[in-house]
Amino acid sequence: MKVLFVTSECMPFVKTGGLADVLGTLPNEIARKGADVRVILPLYREIPEQWRSKMKHLLFFYVNLGWRRQYCGIETLEHNGATYYFIDNQFYFSRDSVYGYGNDEGERFAFFCRSVLEALPLIGFMPDIIHANDWQSGMVPALLKIQYKNIAGYSDIKTVFTIHNLKYQGIFPWGWIDDMLGIGDAYLRNGMLEYYGCINFLKGGIVFSDEVTTVSPTYAKEVQMQWYGEQLDGLLRSRADHFRGILNGIDTKEYDPRVDKNIAANYSDRSIRGKAACKMALQEELGLEKRQDAPLIAMVSRLTDQKGLDLIECVLEDIMRLDVQLAFLGAGEERYQELLSWAQWRYQGRIGVRIEVNETLSRKYFAGSDIFLMPSQFEPCGLSQLIAMRYGSVPVVRETGGLKDTVEPYNKFTNEGTGFSFANYNAHEMLSIIENAVSTYHDKPVWEGLISRGMRKDYGWDTSAKHYYSLYETILAPKSKSIPLGEAAKEAGPIGEAAEVIKKAAEAGMQKAAESAKKAAEGAKKAAEGVADGAKKTARGAKKAAEGVASGAKKAASKAKAESEAVAAKAGEKAVKAKKAVKKDLASAAKAVGKAADNIAGKLEM
Repeated sequence: MKVLFVTSECMPFVKTGGLADVLGTLPNEIARKGADVRVILPLYREIPEQWRSKMKHLLFFYVNLGWRRQYCGIETLEHNGATYYFIDNQFYFSRDSVYGYGNDEGERFAFFCRSVLEALPLIGFMPDIIHANDWQSGMVPALLKIQYKNIAGYSDIKTVFTIHNLKYQGIFPWGWIDDMLGIGDAYLRNGMLEYYGCINFLKGGIVFSDEVTTVSPTYAKEVQMQWYGEQLDGLLRSRADHFRGILNGIDTKEYDPRVDKNIAANYSDRSIRGKAACKMALQEELGLEKRQDAPLIAMVSRLTDQKGLDLIECVLEDIMRLDVQLAFLGAGEERYQELLSWAQWRYQGRIGVRIEVNETLSRKYFAGSDIFLMPSQFEPCGLSQLIAMRYGSVPVVRETGGLKDTVEPYNKFTNEGTGFSFANYNAHEMLSIIENAVSTYHDKPVWEGLISRGMRKDYGWDTSAKHYYSLYETILAPKSKSIPLGEAAKEAGPIGEAAEVIKKAAEAGMQKAAESAKKAAEGAKKAAEGVADGAKKTARGAKKAAEGVASGAKKAASKAKAESEAVAAKAGEKAVKAKKAVKKDLASAAKAVGKAADNIAGKLEM
């Protein structure tokens, strides 16, 4: 299996956040499982000379980026069992910082994604899997599917895309990026790359990758909800069958208080006496009062809303009433840098602040603190709480993302757990949990149990690497062919014979089920015929009743007719009698008239 990791940063070469830690360890773990693993990233100015001096120039070529034709050099070195490639272009990557150049970031990483795909046949490594990470490499799976899928060597490449933080998506003007990458308006659609009229690099990775992962199971569930989904929750729900969370780990060899040379004293879960010396050393470095009885609460973080600094701002005075010490290390938003600088002045000797990103100093914070605070709004995974527990600092966290997956809340009734947690993003709920932790700190046997359980937990990459390796195998597995089980059984030996027996039993069971179904159908047919026969008889009865009614009506009509005829006959007889009487009367009258006429005539003759 050949795997290429594509990333914008990687330890030990360059780091701005947790992405570098993950890519500094995971590829090596995958390589240990037998895969041919390579990593490709930009050659930044910030990469130290100690690594640059070990690099070998492999080749160079030119990348077409719209009307631009840009130089792309490939430098390489071997480290911890993996091969690393560095994409060299001073115009894009030889700058004062790794990120932070506005819309120009779109051009920088459009060049990076195009260069990765163009480099593959030139460096002689056509991977089975491309594993891209975060928005900076999100266009690699998109371009692969849109423009390279019909090119020999590219068509069989599968892709995995990992979201390390959904909040950062790489959103740029469509026309500008399309001009450089030649994507085409056919992909300016909601189900493709379009995002409110712009192009979204992270969305490209989600839509076009074969499988999508994120860095903890809880975060995978959260981002499919509107509150955490950063307006991509619907898209992630639509890809739910190909989306999963795999928990990050840490390099347990790199972060080991037993041998770490950056801390004042070494110690282990069996004997934590050296931790007291580390606390004293940190207090001295930050100008804090040297007190073992006051719990030292540390925070190593970017100073942003996401990390819960607004909660701390809300209840800072309440926290300081608890007789604790605070130590902050990090850089970020100016408002929080100014807040912490003011707090250090306001609570001299009790709050220590360093506005910087310092890996060596962070080890001293982990080792010297009693409590490690992470009240994040959201936390995809979080590595600091893992390192803190590794160094015996008890975490106080909000139950979100990887914090919920890795910190087991302390249960005073069962004496279980590795830290303290609160559910809602609420300053006073956080304050209540801090109060609980501070109270527990003064119960030394219980507190030492918390420290010991935390230090003994397995935070390594082995389990996570197994999950990723299994995912790669699933993607690469050929589609199953329809082979008669009997033929397969002959080749499979006893297991195959057992399968054949199971098949026959299943077939027999299916035949019995079919016979039962047939009998049931026949019974239903007879019942239906009985119902139909009853209905037919009912119809016949209704017909006879109707005929009886009709016959009665006919008889009544005949009777009425006979009666009317009888009446008519009697009336006729009476009319005949009357006629005869009239005739008789007329004849008598005529006879009388005749006699009278004769008398008159006789008299005239006389």
